[in-house]
Amino acid sequence: MASKQTVHLLLSFVSVCFLAISLQVLFFSPISPDILELPPASSAFPPNNKLQGVIKLGEGFLDGPEDIAVDKECSVIYTATRDSWLKRLHKNGSWETWKRLEGHTLLGITTSEESGVLVVCDTEKGLLKVGEDGVSVLTSQVNGYQINFADDVIEASDGCLYFSVASTKFGLHNWYLDFLEAKPHGQLLKYDPSTKQTSILLDDLGFANGVALSEDQDYLVICETWKFRCLKYWLRGEKEGETEIFVENLPGGPDNINLAPDGSFWIALLQVTTEGFEFIHASKVIKKFIATFPKLIHIVSNGVNKKATIVNVAADGKITKHFDDSEGKVIRFVTTAIEFEDHLYLGSLNTNFIGKFPLKAA
Repeated sequence: MASKQTVHLLLSFVSVCFLAISLQVLFFSPISPDILELPPASSAFPPNNKLQGVIKLGEGFLDGPEDIAVDKECSVIYTATRDSWLKRLHKNGSWETWKRLEGHTLLGITTSEESGVLVVCDTEKGLLKVGEDGVSVLTSQVNGYQINFADDVIEASDGCLYFSVASTKFGLHNWYLDFLEAKPHGQLLKYDPSTKQTSILLDDLGFANGVALSEDQDYLVICETWKFRCLKYWLRGEKEGETEIFVENLPGGPDNINLAPDGSFWIALLQVTTEGFEFIHASKVIKKFIATFPKLIHIVSNGVNKKATIVNVAADGKITKHFDDSEGKVIRFVTTAIEFEDHLYLGSLNTNFIGKFPLKAA
């Protein structure tokens, strides 16, 4: 009798727990997801592990250097780190702790035509101008709304700044919810310094990330991370204001993108889902369940920490080169690749160094 009563109590407890979890998922999940179509397995490249040959620069001095910018006139390399510092590497090999900004929210950076000036994306403050004289906010609002997730930026020859907002719904510290929801919340913005006005060029982008100008500056390329593609936005000519696909079905989510000296583009790719968990993107219910529990989010998103991949894409949108560390033995979670003096300089959110990769040896 006591045994039956125990079983009954146990079943009642399980039923109550199940009901509580169901209600939690149904009414309190932070996302309202759509199904996400992943690129075909055939898009993947065979691993070559060439990135295991990177030289480590500033090891132990840098904390998650997400993006890199190069002042080619002075041969100075800049990076923004997770501990709020802008640091730079001089031509003689010495590192300088240059400027500290409040908060742990620095992402994309770019050099400016104005000597000694960086433009920085701050995910809380907007677009910042940083120079020897200090820090100022260039823009923090668009159409009356706060810019909360500025991600990457590039300056055109006329001084206009083009930058991405990864998500208007989610922030830096819960960025993976944007992937799980799979609804487009990203934007491409333009800041005109002559009018000090910010405008929206593109809306409804799938986690808008890296931004790059073409060699002739007649178009922009903007990365959509969870759509596994990059778009081309025309700035001049007969197609001005029009958008078309530049490259799609990439074997990873495109992060930052940089123009190469030959007019092609270097793109860092992320493994946005832990291997073996791809099935979750085919179920709205599973995605809502996972989004409700932070530990589950960590498990399914940890794929970004497992490997490193970069590709070179020609101006016609064809992939011409591919380098990786398929096991993450030396470098992983590479977020940017920029070419300078026959080397690629690689940034990552999960290293304490910048990777220097010799292209001639590759």
